[in-house]
Amino acid sequence: MSISLDQARQIADASLAKGREMGLKPLSIFILDPRGATVAALSEDGVSQLRARIAHGKANAAIGLGMGTRALMNRAEQQAYFIQAVNGVFDGDMVPVPGGVLIQDAGGALLGVVGISGDTSDNDEAAAIAGIEAAGLSAKVD
Repeated sequence: MSISLDQARQIADASLAKGREMGLKPLSIFILDPRGATVAALSEDGVSQLRARIAHGKANAAIGLGMGTRALMNRAEQQAYFIQAVNGVFDGDMVPVPGGVLIQDAGGALLGVVGISGDTSDNDEAAAIAGIEAAGLSAKVD
């Protein structure tokens, strides 16, 4: 199974709406399928230059290792050498801070991942979770 384009659009729209509701800085969003292929990518007007790459790095890290980036951050704090080595395997496209959230269906099947960057990592993650839940799906942060 994989996330559909319609679901990705719902997640992106709801994540951006949550960002506006929370008064966040402009956001960039990447939604990847379980293979790591891009299903949707967008950036709000005024987003800073590297935010899209950071959002992709969060999504890429989460889908590549099968855990949300909050869990990866915790692991990085305990096993910095491991995360550094894995980032080399990812060719540097791994950002292990909150904002990369796995997307699951009601049965727990992995459908894809959302990566968001633009505000604080905690706020990025909150916008991602809100988008996933608005699409009737489940967010997995650990």
